[in-house]
Amino acid sequence: MSNEIELIKDPGLPAHVHRRADDDEKYAKRAETQVSILFLLSAFGTVLTIVSYVFIPTDKFIFIPVMGETNAEQLLLGLGMAIALFCIGAGAIHWAKTLMPDNEVIAERHEFRSEDEDRAEFVKTVKAGASAAGLGRRPLIKRSLGLALGLSGLTPLLLLRDLGPLPKENLQKTSWKAGTRLVTDPGDRPIKPADLEVGAVAQTLPELAPGEERTLNNIGKDAVLLIRLRPEDFNLDAERLSWTHEGIIAFSKICSHMGCAVALYEQQTKHLLCPCHQSTFDVTRAAKVIFGPAARPLPQLAITVDADGYLVAKQPFTEPVGPSFWERSS
Repeated sequence: MSNEIELIKDPGLPAHVHRRADDDEKYAKRAETQVSILFLLSAFGTVLTIVSYVFIPTDKFIFIPVMGETNAEQLLLGLGMAIALFCIGAGAIHWAKTLMPDNEVIAERHEFRSEDEDRAEFVKTVKAGASAAGLGRRPLIKRSLGLALGLSGLTPLLLLRDLGPLPKENLQKTSWKAGTRLVTDPGDRPIKPADLEVGAVAQTLPELAPGEERTLNNIGKDAVLLIRLRPEDFNLDAERLSWTHEGIIAFSKICSHMGCAVALYEQQTKHLLCPCHQSTFDVTRAAKVIFGPAARPLPQLAITVDADGYLVAKQPFTEPVGPSFWERSS
């Protein structure tokens, strides 16, 4: 049985109808020009998007009879992106319908991996198809398409600016400082050691200074888990043991793998578990990773008590919280 792609010759099929561009080179050139114009309009839409995003103030409004007062930046951003995406799609469709080969073909279906000869033949066929698409013969389409595609890639890169600082910069500094009280979440109630029984777990946040407000960003990176064990259960070096208080130990709640919330505590094994990818941390050994993809332990927050007996941070985190790949090669 032949593996080659062949033209369908079934006499029961209707005769193939050639398109006008197949027989009329003048019409084909006109179609090529139309496709190129659509690609150039797409490039114009991308430029309009970039210009409106960079140069038009966010608080500038314009009056449009049908729409009324409208934010100029948002209007032109949407219009530019719509032109860019619509025109590049319309150009590709018009190109395919008028200029690309439309021969009816059939290929034998194969199971599992094809033979090397068949794979080489496939590569040859793809190259032949690319050649038949006319990129080599139609430089105007090739150049306008390259311009449209190249500019369209700039838009998402430009819009990344609105995502804020890089996570590495954002996670290197939290709101924890020496003397900051640990408060309940929710409730913002200061915590005393007596509030936690052995085996208890509490999610806490840093106490706010007068006039401060919590942001979603800070809540995420500042969250700390308090866990109380019997002091003799710890297997820590002298420095890490000094970061605990009466069996209470504190860790960042952000998993060091992908930044999920470490939310499960197994009281019998004294393990913390991240529900996203099952990274497991041993609380008795400073949250050492004992299972899963996490590359390093959860950052530990040094704690003590203040003059009123409330739990406070001894110092900020000594390492960035969150995923390892933002600040190291592990």
